[in-house]
Amino acid sequence: MLSILCLAACLWACGGSEAPVTPGGGGEPGGGPSGGVSEVTPVTSDLTLSLQTDKACYRPGEAVTFTAGGSLPAGARVRYRHGAEVVAEAAATATTWTWTAPATDFTGYLADVYHTREDGTEVVLGTIAVDVSSDWTRFPRYGFVATFDEAKLEPGRIEEEMQFLSRCHINGVQFQDWHNKHHWPLGGTAAHPAETYLDIANREVSAEVIRRYIDTQHALGMKAMFYNLCFGALDDAAADGVKDEWYIFKAPGRTDRDVHDLPDAWKSDIFLLDPANSEWQDYIGRRNDDVYAAFDFDGYQIDQLGDRGDRYDYNGNRVNLPLGYASFIHAMKERHPDKRLVMNAVSGYGASQIAGTGQVDFLYNEMWGGEEGFDDLRTAVMANDQYSNHTLGTVFAAYMNYNVADNKGTFNTPGVLLTDAVMFALGASHLELGDHMLCKEYFPNDNLAMNDALRTAIVRYYDFLTAYQNLLRGADTGAEAEVSLTAATDGVAVNAWPPRLGSVTAYARRVDGKTVIHLLNFRDADCLSWRDVDGTMPEPRQLTNLALVLDHAEKVNRIWVATPDRHAGAPEELAFTQTDGKVEFSLPALKYWTMLVIE
Repeated sequence: MLSILCLAACLWACGGSEAPVTPGGGGEPGGGPSGGVSEVTPVTSDLTLSLQTDKACYRPGEAVTFTAGGSLPAGARVRYRHGAEVVAEAAATATTWTWTAPATDFTGYLADVYHTREDGTEVVLGTIAVDVSSDWTRFPRYGFVATFDEAKLEPGRIEEEMQFLSRCHINGVQFQDWHNKHHWPLGGTAAHPAETYLDIANREVSAEVIRRYIDTQHALGMKAMFYNLCFGALDDAAADGVKDEWYIFKAPGRTDRDVHDLPDAWKSDIFLLDPANSEWQDYIGRRNDDVYAAFDFDGYQIDQLGDRGDRYDYNGNRVNLPLGYASFIHAMKERHPDKRLVMNAVSGYGASQIAGTGQVDFLYNEMWGGEEGFDDLRTAVMANDQYSNHTLGTVFAAYMNYNVADNKGTFNTPGVLLTDAVMFALGASHLELGDHMLCKEYFPNDNLAMNDALRTAIVRYYDFLTAYQNLLRGADTGAEAEVSLTAATDGVAVNAWPPRLGSVTAYARRVDGKTVIHLLNFRDADCLSWRDVDGTMPEPRQLTNLALVLDHAEKVNRIWVATPDRHAGAPEELAFTQTDGKVEFSLPALKYWTMLVIE
């Protein structure tokens, strides 16, 4: 945990200030033991360019094609940075150009187009991230699709949806509620697949829509994962060969099958089976063979329903569901070793057993009201890191503005951005983007929409998550650092994690020899729940030119900051002074989240 010393104090300003960065005072600038950086290049932004790449992610050495929407001024240049280091730069003379991705695998970059004013100020015109990773599961950015009727075949509709996901660098897509029946997911048979059928809610599904989604995603470098429970059967399952002996029951005596109730207008309730039953595993495995024969899916998103309490098999034995999940995962991997597997841990249920299989590609937590605090997110990330021996990333399925999602409306932008800021700073990602933004566990619910401000901001946040992935997601939770940071500006309190209302919260890690401090703005927050269930989280007042003092005994060579809330994520180097183990500097801006890097 962190240990932050804070000094209460007060300054705020509305967004948009571009005042030049100045040293915090004290000590002599220079390169000696008590010195700092004497000069930095001033940076501002005029975000007139919209940038797009041709794919969501790239293999090392692959060509990256960029397109700029808008006019390029004379003298414009494009540079490619890893962190604050410039790895390549060129003149920007055309609105379409290519760059060869470097050979280093699993690396994030930020490309920014800029020009330099006569006074030396660099003006950022537009930015975009590039993920160079040969395997999408190293840094998973998971999206979804949930509606497959023939209206999706309107010219350009699927392509437009997936282009937005690609712009947000979504590299894997979960297909929710695409199937015919939980125990017989393919519509029809492998020999005679159906072109149309009804899903569990009696909605129309077009097989051509599924195929077109998959083809479009693959062309954009994304992977496609089909969703299904590990243990679900509808009320007609006996006619399809599902045996009574495979079910689980609420009590010994096989009289009360466990069931997940659904609305009367739907096809059926869902009856639950023992995921460890080898005959059921073989049965659903053969059904999945049919799915893979009909559709070019890359893997299986396995679902469960959380802690069911005591449950019993056909013979009256108590069922251990988490061990059953592990057995099920092993059986699915043995059947299709080349396919990817991910399994939901509902409120963390079974997470250690799921991770312990060594056969899932990242860890997926569906978060609920019992774990609604921002600190619960950190607890889940830390647990997953331990369960996987520091090898697997975390994706949160976490539904925003839940209480208002039964009616048409828009998401509350401050709630969404503050939650994403915390998740990303903790090293996780958020399942939220698809053919609409996610607001309920029933993925087809599209009552809430992004307004223009949120749609613009969410692109910036996913650029940031991708460009700085090696600093955000490249270190395990054991790298959490203790720092002492003080605000020297009146009225601003800085506290250690966990978040505190009315304060700026700091969370730090040591990553690749650097100290990375995330500053998260809770000064105006109305609660400490990531859910923002009623959509009431207020927009925070932006802090500008915040004077900070950091206790740091080692010599500091450079300080830089970046935030998705300013200059479209482009980094800014800061002037500073260092005297007697204290580093003083001025933070240009803090809206929701600013990342501070001490080298």
